[in-house]
Amino acid sequence: MGSTLAWLLPALGAFFHYGVGQGLVKKYADSVPPARFCFFLVLAKSVVNLGFFAVEGSAVPLGDPASLPFLAVGFLAYFLDGAAWVLYFESVVCGPITIVGTLSAAYPAFTVLFARLFLAEALLPWQYVGVALLVLGCVGLSYSPADPSAGTQSRRWIPLAATALVLWGGAQTLVKYAYGLPHADEAGLAVLNTLGGMASLGLYGWFKTPRHGLFKRFAASFVPMALMAVGDLLVIVASRRGPISLVTPISGAYPLVTVGFAYVFLNERLNALQWLCVLSVLAGMTLGSSS
Repeated sequence: MGSTLAWLLPALGAFFHYGVGQGLVKKYADSVPPARFCFFLVLAKSVVNLGFFAVEGSAVPLGDPASLPFLAVGFLAYFLDGAAWVLYFESVVCGPITIVGTLSAAYPAFTVLFARLFLAEALLPWQYVGVALLVLGCVGLSYSPADPSAGTQSRRWIPLAATALVLWGGAQTLVKYAYGLPHADEAGLAVLNTLGGMASLGLYGWFKTPRHGLFKRFAASFVPMALMAVGDLLVIVASRRGPISLVTPISGAYPLVTVGFAYVFLNERLNALQWLCVLSVLAGMTLGSSS
């Protein structure tokens, strides 16, 4: 039980932080453009991850060539993660958010597939059932009715959204792979999370956000992203100690928290499908975390 809690508790912590962060994004989305959220996400990553590095320290010897594979794979993982966010935001611009937002919730399925193919990571049969319930529940919770007045200007959202899903799944799989390399540790990966995010998501946010008024509505921009950054750090901790095939689906089930946040603070009510999806996510978490 102790070994399970070692990864389950940080995964659940990420689930909570991601969910509240996304709830705040939902609340402030009308006044804060996506590119500004991207910029402040990287800023928040810098504060959270480098603060963690300062407290914990890192055992990665930068002068040792044996550390280079860990550094390269870790940086690549978070560069791909940031690139996936860029593709997601671009797909939202030119595609129907009803479909794009729903599809994005399915990325843990790719992590489970890649972990099985490339890491030989196998779960117990009922854990696979739990993962399926988690993914299906999150997809359902992420669905929103189409806006009849909104039209799709281009079909290029399809390859953009599909590539984002694959990159997210690949990034999480690379994180787990990185932990198997010499000198790997959480603090070092936290720094790589920041650097990879700067090289992809940070550049996107910087060039897409007008210089004037960059820090306008600072709290509305930074606080949700700070919660997301803490969620990322908790996933880094959980990924070292637990199977990525479970860490990613459980931490990625945050739409459940987001729906709860919207219910309490934004006065949004759940329909029958959403209640069914809530039960699916809860059942999936129970099955997935049982051993």
